Amino acid sequence: MAEIVLFHHVQGATPGVHAFADALRDGGHVVHVPDLFDGALPESIEAGLALMAGLADHVVAERTDRALAGLPAELVYAGFSWGGSIAQRLAQTRPGARGALLYESFVSLSAEWSFGPWPAGLPVQVHGMARDPFFAGEGDLDAARELVAEVGPELAEVFVYDGDAHLFTDASLPSSDPVATALVLERSLELLARIG
Repeated sequence: MAEIVLFHHVQGATPGVHAFADALRDGGHVVHVPDLFDGALPESIEAGLALMAGLADHVVAERTDRALAGLPAELVYAGFSWGGSIAQRLAQTRPGARGALLYESFVSLSAEWSFGPWPAGLPVQVHGMARDPFFAGEGDLDAARELVAEVGPELAEVFVYDGDAHLFTDASLPSSDPVATALVLERSLELLARIG
């Protein structure tokens, strides 16, 4: 059993985010879903980006710290899109991380805003669509493939799904792709089983 902190995307902690968390729980894992937007559910990615832009970095950091307070150090960090970047930062910088599940997001290790080198022995999966304008179009997919080349496929896996949707794993949004999401969940549960 793994203990997971799952960070939402820019449209908030939607019913689809909670449904995904429930599917991980059904696999026997403990899943925490912090609401970094304090209940706000922006109606679009654009509205979510505007909300996010209005949140000071220290506010997001404080809400993240509050969500992690009292949890063990040995966590798997997971997140969707914007939440994936938060999960990645924590996985790379917080002692005790056991793994990372990054959905539709990966921050290049060589970017000026990167979080440093990938931790030795830390397993990660990155999932996204081949023509997603954010994930593929803004370089996340290429950066994730560079990580695989650097640390090896035993440690880092990148799964690419046919399509152009962003936030395709959220069953409550029009961008939802249930078939691809089922594969994402299956593969995520496989990694979690290996982590134990």
